[in-house]
Amino acid sequence: MLAGVHAFIQPFAVLLELAGVGIILGGVIVSAVLFGLAGRRTGDWRDAYTRGRANLGRGILLGLELLVGADIISTITAPLTLETVGLLGLIVLIRTFLSFSLETEIEGCWPWRRAEVLGDRRDDQR
Repeated sequence: MLAGVHAFIQPFAVLLELAGVGIILGGVIVSAVLFGLAGRRTGDWRDAYTRGRANLGRGILLGLELLVGADIISTITAPLTLETVGLLGLIVLIRTFLSFSLETEIEGCWPWRRAEVLGDRRDDQR
C-alpha cells in the first residue's frame, strides 16, 4: 500500500524539485538583469549590487523552500528507515541553515530584531 502511495506522490515531488531549481535559475537571471539595468540607469553600482544581491538571495530562498518541501514529501511517502529519516533531517538542517543565513544577509539583521529594525526604518522615512 505505502509503495503505491510513494509511486503516486513521487512525480509531484519531482515537479516541486524542478520548480525549485527553476525559481533559483530564474532568480539568478532576473537579479542579474535588474542589477545591470539599475547600474546603468543610476550609475550607482554599489546600490545596484546591494539590491541585486538581495534579489538573488530572495530567489534562492524561495527555491530552497520548494526543495525542502519536495524532500519532505519524498521521504514521508517512502518506506521509513533510520537512514532515510536521518538523511531527511540532515538535508532539512542544512537547507534551513542556508535559508536562515540568506534571510539574515538580505534583511541586514537577525530575524528576532527585524521588527525593531523595520520600526527604525519607518521612523527614518517620516
